[in-house]
Amino acid sequence: MKRRLKIIDQIIRELKAARTIAVAGHMRPDGDCIGSELAIGYALKNLGKKVTVFSQDEMPDKLAFLDLGKILTGPRTPRPYDAAVVVDCANFERMGAICDSISKRGPLINIDHHGSNTRYGDINWIDAQSASSGELIYRLLKQAKWPITAPIADCLFTAISTDTGSFQYPTTQPSTYHAAAELVNRGANLARICEEVYQSYPLSRVKLQKHMYNSFKLTQQNQVAYFWLRQADYKKAGAVPDESEGLIDHIRDIQGVKVACLFEEIEPEITRISLRSKLPEVNASDIALAFGGGGHQSAAGARIPGKPSTVQRRVLAAVKQALAESNSSR
Repeated sequence: MKRRLKIIDQIIRELKAARTIAVAGHMRPDGDCIGSELAIGYALKNLGKKVTVFSQDEMPDKLAFLDLGKILTGPRTPRPYDAAVVVDCANFERMGAICDSISKRGPLINIDHHGSNTRYGDINWIDAQSASSGELIYRLLKQAKWPITAPIADCLFTAISTDTGSFQYPTTQPSTYHAAAELVNRGANLARICEEVYQSYPLSRVKLQKHMYNSFKLTQQNQVAYFWLRQADYKKAGAVPDESEGLIDHIRDIQGVKVACLFEEIEPEITRISLRSKLPEVNASDIALAFGGGGHQSAAGARIPGKPSTVQRRVLAAVKQALAESNSSR
C-alpha cells in the first residue's frame, strides 16, 4: 500500500460531511471514467449518502453490466449538492452539459490521472504517475476504509484494465497489479468482465473495423498511420461513436508505426482526434495540447474546429515535427 496522503484525507473529510453528492466524468465516457464514477457512487451510497452519478453521454453497451443499480443519469436541471466529485476529466468543460447540472454545489473535488489536468476543482488530487483514475479511487476507498464490495471491485478492475490496455501500457506500475489482485480477491468477476468488455463486440463495430483496414493510410516512411471516421461511415455500419473505441490500437500495432491518429467527424467542421505514440520521445499529450486537448504521453486527444482537410494537415504536420525532433535528439 502506498503512503497515506493528506489530500486523500481532505477528500474523505469533505465526503463524510456531505449529505448530497454529485459524481461526474467526461464526455464520451470510457471504461476508466464509467468504472471510477460508479465505484465511488456505490461506495458513497453504501455510506447512506444521496448520490447522483452523471454522464452527458450514454455509457457504451459493453459497460452497461457495471450499472447494477441503474444509478447513472444524463443531464438534469441544476439542484443543490453538498459536494461534487469529478473523475478522469482533465478540464471542466469536458463534462459537457453536466457542467450546468452541478452548478449549484459545495466543494468540487477533482480526481484525475491526466498530467494535462487544469486543476479546476476546489480540491485537486492529480496523479499523472497513476495508470488510471480507477487506481486512485481504489486508493481513496482503501485509505477511507470503506468496503470494497464485489460490484465496486468489478467497476474498479474494469477501469484499471481498460485504461492500461489490459496491463500492457508503460504507465502500468507494480502498484497497478497489486490493486488488480486485491480487487479479484474482493470479488471482481474476471470471466464476466472479459466477456462483456473484450469478447462481445457487435457486428456494427466489426464493420467499422473493416472500414478502418480498408481506408487507413501510412506516411513518413510508414512511421505514421491514420484514418478517418465520418458520420457516413457510422451510418453505413449501423454503429454509434462509442464503438470506435480501440480501433486506433490496430493501426498503432503495425510494425514500424510510431504514431497513430484517428480523425473523427463530430460535426461538419469539428474533428475529434485521437493520438497514440509508441515512442517515449514523442509525447502525444504535448501534440494534443497544441490543439486545445490533452491526455497522456502515449495516448491523447482533442476536438479541433475547422475544415477537415486543414485539421488533417495541421495535425500530421505537428506529428511530423515531433518525430523529427525525437530523431534529432537521439
